[in-house]
Amino acid sequence: MKPEDFLAQKRIAVAGVSRRGGDDVAANRIYRRLKKTGHDVFAINPNTTTFDDDRCYPSVRAIPDGVDGVVIVTRPETTEQIVHECHDAGIRRVWMHRSLGSDGSSVSPRAVEYCRQHGIDVISNGCPMMFGPGADFGHTCMRWILTLKGDL
Repeated sequence: MKPEDFLAQKRIAVAGVSRRGGDDVAANRIYRRLKKTGHDVFAINPNTTTFDDDRCYPSVRAIPDGVDGVVIVTRPETTEQIVHECHDAGIRRVWMHRSLGSDGSSVSPRAVEYCRQHGIDVISNGCPMMFGPGADFGHTCMRWILTLKGDL
């Protein structure tokens, strides 16, 4: 699945938003960007009930009427749990966020393999903020570098 195809979906959940609410957390920035670009976006964090004055859900399954895709910005071991929830909820598109460097990766090889075995389209590299309208200069440069390296 191409990133553009993932971002063409209307209802997208972001797992891993932080209660702190700051822009220093990738999930928070992704949530706000998707909202700004007109998506129906849903925050997921089992430890809070609101994010940016919007309802925050404890899990993928708790979102009324489901979603078209889920961006996962959590630790890899949590990613594995979330892809199982996606399968159970009938969600067929997942993006596992990955920053440059070894820190900041939500990618779990076991979760990627689970997705492939269960018919879930998975993106396991990069950041949704590297694509679509409003991509900032830094994310555009990261997309270019990752594309040159063959990592995207």
